Formats: sequence, structure tokens, C-alpha cells
Amino acid sequence: MEFNCTTQIKTNDSTHCIVVPVYDEGSLNTLATQTNTTLDNQVNKLVSTLSFSGSNSDCSFVPSTDETQSSLILWGLGKPEDLSPESFTKSCNQLASTIKTSKISAASILLGDVDKLSQEHAAITIAQALGTSLYSFDKYKSSEQNKTVAPAITLVGDEAHQSQISAALEYGKALVKGVNLTKDLGNEPGNVCTPTFLAEQAEAIAKGDKNFSCSVLDESELEELGMGAFLSVAKGSSEPGKLIVVKYQGGAKDQAPHVLVGKGITFDTGGISLKPGAQMDEMKYDMCGAASVLGTLSAIKQLQPKLNIIGVIAAAENMPAGHASKPGDIVTTASGQTVEILNTDAEGRLVLCDALTYVEQFKPSSVIDIATLTGACIIALGHTTSAVMSNNEELVNKILDAGKEASDKAWQLPIWDEYQTQLDSPFADMQNIGGKGAGSITAACFLSRFTKAYPWAHLDIAGTAWVSGGKDKGATGRPVPLLLRYLMNQLGE
Repeated sequence: MEFNCTTQIKTNDSTHCIVVPVYDEGSLNTLATQTNTTLDNQVNKLVSTLSFSGSNSDCSFVPSTDETQSSLILWGLGKPEDLSPESFTKSCNQLASTIKTSKISAASILLGDVDKLSQEHAAITIAQALGTSLYSFDKYKSSEQNKTVAPAITLVGDEAHQSQISAALEYGKALVKGVNLTKDLGNEPGNVCTPTFLAEQAEAIAKGDKNFSCSVLDESELEELGMGAFLSVAKGSSEPGKLIVVKYQGGAKDQAPHVLVGKGITFDTGGISLKPGAQMDEMKYDMCGAASVLGTLSAIKQLQPKLNIIGVIAAAENMPAGHASKPGDIVTTASGQTVEILNTDAEGRLVLCDALTYVEQFKPSSVIDIATLTGACIIALGHTTSAVMSNNEELVNKILDAGKEASDKAWQLPIWDEYQTQLDSPFADMQNIGGKGAGSITAACFLSRFTKAYPWAHLDIAGTAWVSGGKDKGATGRPVPLLLRYLMNQLGE
């Protein structure tokens, strides 16, 4: 999608649309008032004729009947005193829906003053909402008629804020690119998106940029590193597992990196502990943690912050086969700790634990792993909120704050010592499941045993990474907004 900013308002083109923000009871901001005057009071007339309330859920498209005039969208923002990042995001999503259904090819959105919100924040939110809402995965549709054409969007702001709006749009465009790449990777079918495919995508991101490098470790190298837990998952598939490492060095050489670790199970049958057949097709989304790491790195490539960032992806396919792991098998992890595998469908923590041991060598400033790890997380938090668990409260607070800023919220769950006993095994150092209770928490407790050397947080995105079933089925691109905001916030430290 194309985004630009300007101070000029185009009013004389019927193929073009002007989006006019309207507050509760029809009040207008400064820029909208100026436009209304230019249009001979047309906005106020339409507000009256349509009984347009200006509430946050109100959005009306008024097509032009004159070739010399642009169409209009009346865009409700609610009461000025109630405007918040959350309510503005809601109104932006409604605007995106209106633009999509109206099949507009170009639109100018009047920004101006947005009361409590800065024009920069508004620009980022508009870009994110429109750029992601108008996304379509139509790569495999044979008919051109079924393919979506994204409109060109221009933000119209005042002269004094043009540089800030332009910078905000650059952030917004990078974010949209990262979110949509994450969606693309998640929506790819499992016969295309394999561990090898993910490695190729990582190499493509690193290519042509002196600040990036990429290395891919194959199974023989993983064996040399003693990654018995990782290999126990990969060995059931004909698709070889891979540990993918992408490094971005935008900061000083001695600056400790921030590390993102993504679960990349490109298809999860459950292995010998086979999943039910219903909706098993959605297990192609079990690599959305890995996809979010690549999406975030894609945005970082565009923004080039003065940070050092490392993305590590544990990529494997979990399949049942004669040589697959069995319940009761015991494996040795790269840390030297042993694990009794009681359920082969609890495989994400097995690939992640070895990846988390691997990143210790980087002496990281922070480590965040991202994984569609547990169905229990959906029971606890539903499909609107990601779970965060951590060994470091300062890191948790930064993640939660970033989620609020980016409208990509997370909620903290505890990983107190009392939960650790659920992982006790009579035959090994630990077992890979903790029983029926607190499933998301015990999964994080398992990972915490491999992260004692650095500040670490675990994001369980099982409920937020994709929308299940129906016409809206597909990857969401979360938590790229949260991750990108978290990383960019570190520039101030």
C-alpha cells in the first residue's frame, strides 16, 4: 500500500476521496473546518442530511455525483474528551473497512489536530490500521478478479508537523511491511512453508544490507551442539530441521544485543501424540512465532535503528513416523539437562529450550521468545491478548508498555516456584508437560530453566497469532507491532 503526506487537499477529482474526521454531534477540527469552507459547507450539509452522529463507530461513504468533485467519507471519532489510543484504533479499523467496501483507489485523510493524540501517533495508527486491514493473501487465486488492489493513501496535515508526520509514516510503513510479511508467511501452506523455506526468507531479508548477516545451522551442526531436544522433534519428518540466525548490527560493536527467538514449527501434527483431525490444517500457523521474528527484522531493515538485534528461529516439522519420538523417550538438551517426553505434541518447548541455550553466547541485553505454545493460553486470555511470562519484572513492564502503545496488548502470568514441581519426572531432570492445571504457566516454567543467564520473557501468542475458521481466517501479524515498539523504545536507553 502506498502512503504519503502533504499539506494540500485535493477536492476536484471524482476518482479521489476525502476522509473528513467528525467529532460527536458534528463538530470538526481545524483542518476539517477549512476543508468544509473550501467545499462550500458541504460537510456540514451532509452531517445534517445523513444525521451523522460522529460517534466512534460511525463511518459513511458519500460518492461524488460530479466529475469535478471528490467523494467524501465522514469519519466519526466520538467525543474529543474520550479520544484515546484504543478508541482511535477502533475508528481507524472502521475507516479501513469503509474504504475497502467502497473500493476507493485513492484517499486523502485529513489529520490536523486530533485532540489528545499527537499527529505522529495518529499517522502511525492510521498506517497500521489501513495497511493491515486492507491486506489480502491471494497468491494462490487464479482469477485476477478475486485479487485485492490496495488504494493510495495520503495524510493531510499542517505545515508545522510535516516532518514529524513523514517520520511517523516511515515507521508506519515499516510496521505494515513487517506485519504483512508475517501474515504472508503464516498463511503459506505447509507444503510450501518448510524449515528450508523459512531459512530462504531469512536470507532474503539479510541480503544486500551491510548491517545484516544470516547463518543457517543444519541437523548435523545441531547434533554437534548437543541439541537433543530440538532434534527429537525434527527427526519424525522428511523435512530437515534448521536453526536460523539473523544478525542486525546497527549499534556499536560492544552493545549487547536484543534477541528474538521464534518457534518455527512449520506444521504440527502432534507427532505420535496425534492431534484431532478437525482444523488440523490450521497447524500451519504453528510457525507464527518465527514469522513474527522475520516480520520484525524486515521492519528493522527499513528503519535502521542504532541497535544490535539478533533473530533466532527454531524451525522444524512435527510429524509421526517410524523414527519419530515416542511418549516416554528421554532426550538430553544442549544445556545438559534431560527431558522425559510425555507428550510429543508439547514440541514447541523442546525446540525452544535448545535455541534459548544457544543465544546465551551472545550475552544479550534481553531475550524474548515468541511462540504459539499452548492451547491453555486461549482458555486463559482468549483471542485478544497475548500472555507474557518472565524472569525479569523490568523487562515485563517494558513489553506491556510497548503492547499498550502499539495496540497489541499482552498480560502477565506468574511463573512462581510453586508451579515448577509440576514438571518433576521420576526418570529425568524434568518432563515436558506439567499436567492439566496452569498449562501456559508450566510451559513457561519449563523454558525458564534454560534462561537463567539473561533477562528473558516468553510471549505465548497461541490465541492471537491467527483467526480461526470462517471468511476471516488467516494470520494476524501479531505480535510484530509490540515487538517493533519494544525494540524502538530501547533507543532511548
